[in-house]
Amino acid sequence: MPIDYIAEALAEARKGLGQTSPNPAVGAILVNNGELVGRGHHIYAAKAHAEIEALKYAGEKARGATLYITLEPCSHQGRTGPCADALIAAGVVKVVAAMEDPNPLVAGSGFAKLRAAGVAVELERTHAKEAESLNEPFCFFMRERRPLVTLKSALTLDGKIAAPDDNEGWITSERARAHVQQLRHMSDAIVTGIGTVDHDDCLLTDRTELPRSRPLLRIVLDSQLRIRTDSQMVCSAANDVLIVTTSAASAERRAALEKEGVEVAVLDGADGRTNMRALIELLAARDVQSLMIEAGSKVNGAALDSGIVDKIFFYYAPKMFGGLQSLPVAGGRGRRRRADAMLFENVQLHPMSDGEFAVEAWLKRGPRV
Repeated sequence: MPIDYIAEALAEARKGLGQTSPNPAVGAILVNNGELVGRGHHIYAAKAHAEIEALKYAGEKARGATLYITLEPCSHQGRTGPCADALIAAGVVKVVAAMEDPNPLVAGSGFAKLRAAGVAVELERTHAKEAESLNEPFCFFMRERRPLVTLKSALTLDGKIAAPDDNEGWITSERARAHVQQLRHMSDAIVTGIGTVDHDDCLLTDRTELPRSRPLLRIVLDSQLRIRTDSQMVCSAANDVLIVTTSAASAERRAALEKEGVEVAVLDGADGRTNMRALIELLAARDVQSLMIEAGSKVNGAALDSGIVDKIFFYYAPKMFGGLQSLPVAGGRGRRRRADAMLFENVQLHPMSDGEFAVEAWLKRGPRV
């Protein structure tokens, strides 16, 4: 059976996961006369793109070689020079890519530059879906010009996230919670509400201890700036905590938080609440490509009602609370008629452990907000 070099390139790209944002994770393999002569993957801090790393690895063996790559080579000057030019100069004769780059600065122009120089170009569609999934937030951001928003929650089988009295302990298992840390590691930012911070005194950090291209931005929705200056969130701030509030909040409280190294943004919404859509615009302007919501019922409901949520990742445990006072995953007004129910598509089930499973799905709707 012939070697699947695009699969090899995808494996190479995964080595950079979490270390490339706001760039995509890319893997490259160089093959000359059936011999694998070069490989490389992109890491943002190292600047060099996967193609350049593969060319360095191959040296003179790059001349006459075929490049197998997960994403179209770039054709524009950014932090580094155009990779298409480097491939042409190195004498690469063919490029096989899993997908076109959705970045408007590239979007086919890399292929066009290669073809104009006499380099054969082939799109290998077999792994296109896998290649896009590898860079889901990047692809979404390039097409929609805003971060991909994922609502994550841990639920009982009856869709509850909290009991009415005592909520000590966890709903899901250690394995499921470890998987959540992987999602955090792949996210640029995470948001919760002040109620969660007050109740749990949480840190909301990436606890995988894996390297990242930039710190996980921790965001708290706090319309009155109730957050305590001695909370773990504030005390651990290192240019990675953003509190979103309203103009009704105390100027003194804002100054005290900023003195502790916390950024405060005033984003007024309806009914004295913070404006979630304005938050998305703020994050988009900062090239934040992915935002995960880890919050309580009120924030979850407000996020869904505002239309900012693109997909869900719900972890279900084989438990049940029952009753009318246990909190549902999403509060607020919700949908008043069955005909108006939120619909989902591209539903995937992920087995966890001990009867647990996770549901990953995209909200089905018209044009994205």
